[in-house]
Amino acid sequence: MEYAIDRQKVRLVMEAQGIKTQNDLAEKMHITKNQVSVLLSPQKNPFKSCYQKLFDTLDIDPKVVLTPKSRLMQNEEPHPVRKKAHPRTVDCTEEDLFTEYVDTSTIKAKRAYRSIELFAGAGGLALGLEEAGFDAQGLVEFDPSAASTLRANRPKWNVIEEDVVKVAERGIRAYLPKDCGDIDFVSGGYPCQTFSYAGKKMGLDDVRGTMFFYFAKIVKELQPKIFLAENVRGLLTHDHGRTLQTMLDIYHSLGYRCETHLIHAVDYGVAQKRQRLIIVGIRGDLNVSYRLPQKYAKKLVLRDVLKNVPPSPGEKYPPKKAKVLEMVPPGGYWRDLPDEVAKEYMGKSYYSGGGRTGMARRISWDEPCLTLTCSPQQKQTERCHPEETRPFTVREYARIQSFPDEWKFEGSVGQQYKQIGNAVPVEMAHAIGLSIVDVLNQLEQ
Repeated sequence: MEYAIDRQKVRLVMEAQGIKTQNDLAEKMHITKNQVSVLLSPQKNPFKSCYQKLFDTLDIDPKVVLTPKSRLMQNEEPHPVRKKAHPRTVDCTEEDLFTEYVDTSTIKAKRAYRSIELFAGAGGLALGLEEAGFDAQGLVEFDPSAASTLRANRPKWNVIEEDVVKVAERGIRAYLPKDCGDIDFVSGGYPCQTFSYAGKKMGLDDVRGTMFFYFAKIVKELQPKIFLAENVRGLLTHDHGRTLQTMLDIYHSLGYRCETHLIHAVDYGVAQKRQRLIIVGIRGDLNVSYRLPQKYAKKLVLRDVLKNVPPSPGEKYPPKKAKVLEMVPPGGYWRDLPDEVAKEYMGKSYYSGGGRTGMARRISWDEPCLTLTCSPQQKQTERCHPEETRPFTVREYARIQSFPDEWKFEGSVGQQYKQIGNAVPVEMAHAIGLSIVDVLNQLEQ
């Protein structure tokens, strides 16, 4: 079988290893940028000496980026004509060399596209998709507090408070309105789980028991035109890339051609350094292509989103921790502490090496927040307010995740923090939703 280099996978490996541009890759390989372009052509034989340099430079097994040439050529689409960028968007740079973008500022859904969301959480993705033009026919969420949040904000939504395992095994159609018709789009963020490879052909049934299996099973049942799977950045390198490759292979066996992208929330109107991996799958019988949303020109910082935040509950630091964090300036962390204070505060972590920039971290007004976690004061990932020595409140958390102030969160304060920390930022979801609408609009002729 002949093979070809999958440029999408090379781009993802580059990004995961901090190799930002084609020039950077060329320099590390000690060849020219043009030679890199030739190497990445689907027409070239990947088993020549320069290709070995590529694998050695990226320190990867060739199987991580190789794919059957017939599949890659089938998925190749002519490059679409790019529209002139809207003022809120920014033109592509060399970092985007493998990616096509679409200006989402002019996109409007030609009709209300019917969607299903699995693992819906507190509704960050669902709200962004709604704003983009999707009509949710069902949202599956097992956590009672998160399901209550969805109902409190959208009483008319069909919130399916049930284990996705039961939903998938019974068939999701049993939970949907009888007149909902064909589903255009399925989305969800399943957890990253390890697969067993021993003696497996890695068909769908081989990954039974994982949340990925139940997501894929529902995709198989509904056969939507397009799906979106959202996950953590770590899926890129999980089990040396084999977990992600298994997912892509199974999606392909279900009749979908897929592409993967690492999305930065700060590029899409979110004041947060948050990265998520998305897998976009388009049904194989549809002659359309996907383009990422064009990045916004303005990058928001904390000052932009924490103006006049409504009062809300929030956790407090114990007195001993507060005394330490009082010494940290905005934008600083444990290295700004007196050495003896840092040693006592960090314990064994002080001697473990590495940056550990999340410890004793106070965010600056003039930077995006670091990624929010499920708890606002975990020692390894502290996010202290820029001026006051306290964690962010619930509503500040929500603002940083770009939730509107009117979006209510149900459950205890701890459960509210968890819901917000786990959510997809609403504005990022909106931008991705519009890029999905762009694909579906192409089919509405």
